[in-house]
Amino acid sequence: MRNPYAVPLFAFWVAVCMVLVSTIAPDTRADATPIPTAPGSGDTQIFQADGTWTHSTTRDSYGAVAKPKPALAPAAGRPDPGTAKEIAWGLVQRKGWGEAEYNCLVALWQRESGWNHLAENKYSGAYGIPQALPGSKMATVGADWRTNPRTQIVWGLSYIQGRYGTPCGAWAAFLSKGWY
Repeated sequence: MRNPYAVPLFAFWVAVCMVLVSTIAPDTRADATPIPTAPGSGDTQIFQADGTWTHSTTRDSYGAVAKPKPALAPAAGRPDPGTAKEIAWGLVQRKGWGEAEYNCLVALWQRESGWNHLAENKYSGAYGIPQALPGSKMATVGADWRTNPRTQIVWGLSYIQGRYGTPCGAWAAFLSKGWY
């Protein structure tokens, strides 16, 4: 006979674990995607979690292996004077992030908008260099958010710092999810 408390107890522990995970690592997603294994490879199941670990299970064991860190973005070089990239270079340096973080930012926003401050995604409505969604969120930095690259970059760096810590953190998220 099945214990009538088994399902509620299991649900309780799942909820507790979810709270603990979201408290300990709030930016880590708990999405796990099964990776198909070759036929005849035994009873091994592999799950790749969106984060830094790959988990595998077999009939009587469990293992976790750290995934390799994503490659750094290619070197962007020094920006041309008077460009949006020059504005970003100065703001990144002011935050103390350095050249590697600038390289990640250049790669990220090149993929998002091509550094076009008038870029608008016709499907989602995302706007500007950082592709803010909705674009009007950038008004918290300045009323000229539609036309001023500096306003967009200041907002975008603030968003990145608050959500991912650094541009390379945002670049890694973009590489894994296709968005940031």
